Order: sequence, then C-alpha cells, then structure tokens
Amino acid sequence: MKAIYSITIMAAAVAPLAFSVPVQAAGMDSRIESSAKQSYVFKTYLKGDDIKIKSKDGVVTLEGIVSEEFHKSLAQETVAGLPGVKSVDNRLEVKGTAPTANSDVWLREKVKTTLLFHRSVSSAKTEVEIKDGIVTLRGEAASQAQKDLTTEYAKDVEGVKDVKNEMTVAKTSQGKRTAGEKIDDASITAQVKMTLLYHRSTSALKTKVETKRGLVTLTGKANSVAEFNLATKLANDVNGVLSVKNRMTVE
Repeated sequence: MKAIYSITIMAAAVAPLAFSVPVQAAGMDSRIESSAKQSYVFKTYLKGDDIKIKSKDGVVTLEGIVSEEFHKSLAQETVAGLPGVKSVDNRLEVKGTAPTANSDVWLREKVKTTLLFHRSVSSAKTEVEIKDGIVTLRGEAASQAQKDLTTEYAKDVEGVKDVKNEMTVAKTSQGKRTAGEKIDDASITAQVKMTLLYHRSTSALKTKVETKRGLVTLTGKANSVAEFNLATKLANDVNGVLSVKNRMTVE
C-alpha cells in the first residue's frame, strides 16, 4: 500500500512539471511574435507590408507580401535577433515583379536603403535618380557636411559608377539633432547588418553583430585597418546605436 501511495505522490509531482514545459514554450513563442510586431523595424520600415509571424518552439515562419526586395532580409534579420529565436523560415514574397539585378531600378533601391539606416543623412529629404549607374541626388541637406556624407554613402554602394549631388543646403540652422525614440536591440542589429552588407567597402566582411541596450559589438575579420575603421564608422551612424565596440581582427 505504501508503494502505491509513493507512486501516486510522484506522479502528482511530475504532472505539473510536464505541463509547465509546453506552457512556457507557448509563452516564449507568444513573446517572440509580439516583440517582432512591436519592433522599430516592423513599425517603421515594414508597417505597410502584410507580414504574418508564427513561432513554434523558437522556430519562426514569416509569410505574406512585402513591397520591396530588401524588406524580406530586413524582416528576417530583425526576427533572428530576438531572444529565444532558434531559426527563421522566410517565405515572404515581393509584391509585383522584382527589379533585375544591377539595373538602374535595382540600384536605386540599394542607394535609398543605404541612406535609410543612417541618422546623419536624411533619406526622406533626398531624391535619388539613376541613369546607367550614375546617381543624381536632389533635395535638401541640413548642412554641407550632411550633403557631403550623402555623396560618400551613395558612392560606396556596389554598382554605382559616379554620384552627382545637386542637393541644396538649408540656409537656416535646424538646431541640434534630438536623441529620437529608443530603438530595440533586434532592430539595431538588423540595421547594422544590412548597412555593412549594402556598403561596397564592407559587403565582403564576415562580421557578427550583437547588440545589448544600444551597444553594438562587432566580431569577425577585416582585410585591413581601413575596413576595420569603416565598419566602426558605418555602425556608429546607424539609427539607435549608442556606441560600438569593434573586436574584429585585422588579417
């Protein structure tokens, strides 16, 4: 009788433990889905897209329609950076016909995307036109420094042959730049990764990006001190980044 009683007690103790495991997993999946939807990237860059996020035991599936080709990668990189995510199955499709690789339309998208993530330039106030690989920039820059930096960033996009910057410089000072809203770590990591990928000078770098409370850590290998320094500079100018620790080794 004692043996039967002991088994009953053990079974009663184990049952809640076994039940708590799937409950915890479901809670984690729910947090992943919610965090993705509430992230800066999804609420800012992907807000017009129809993206469905489903997580099961940390394996996330993305389905739906996005308006731009780079939105697919941006969504995946953001979700991959969330706590608890093990892998991402990206099934997103691009609305309409994707631009031909290396075409002027394709190149314009890359230039606009590159400017988009940098806080020291204004993508919203910069018009980008491309003809046979030559970029013409129009619009308004807050300062000559901003205009020059816009030229520099556009020139460093793979495929760009030359840049003509016809932007005007604002006559009045627009004051100091505000700190802006707080951006989550997953969104920062995704933006830094996309930035390093889209810039010609850093596209070949095998860089691991980690972000904790706005502090970005870069690890991996750089081919030169110049590449090392540029990776630091570009990451520092990404929306939401507070500081950068570059721990890459120079080969």
